[in-house]
Amino acid sequence: MPWDDVETWIRRVIDREVRAGTSHLEGLEARVVRRLAHPPRRRPLRARLREAVFHREFRLGYAFALGLILVAAGFGAGRLSVLLSRRPMHPGANTFTLAAPGAREVALVGDFSAWQPITLFDHDGDGVWSVTVGLPPGRYEYAFVVDGRWVGQDPLAAEYVRTFGEYVSVRYIGGGGE
Repeated sequence: MPWDDVETWIRRVIDREVRAGTSHLEGLEARVVRRLAHPPRRRPLRARLREAVFHREFRLGYAFALGLILVAAGFGAGRLSVLLSRRPMHPGANTFTLAAPGAREVALVGDFSAWQPITLFDHDGDGVWSVTVGLPPGRYEYAFVVDGRWVGQDPLAAEYVRTFGEYVSVRYIGGGGE
């Protein structure tokens, strides 16, 4: 096809597309005004939930998924309460805890151990690893090493700092060893 014909062909295609699109635009303003004047009314969440639960075609899969969500939420709340309620056994004893289900090896490294690993233990096999370390009052930087992978942001830490390109957690221990 010669270049002179290409330009003519392109113009014809564009004209055809514009003509086809104008039919969709006819009456658009009236449709928009009608929709704005009478917006669809959304039913309250309570009514929609009641219909979903008590509808004849309620699927067993939805009930199973809801049950799993509730069990997971209860399990998570229980684990969190256990982690938050642990107190040192005696002054100077500080327990470092990390939830790492499926991990084979977890270690604690910090400035209190010259960044040498201290092994954590999962005594009951629930995926929560812990170790108790005696530390005097002060500020300590630490991290966990889970199966050889650096985990510098402990959810229970007071703060995080970046050291040599990696995050580490910070724990402050007061006069009572807490």
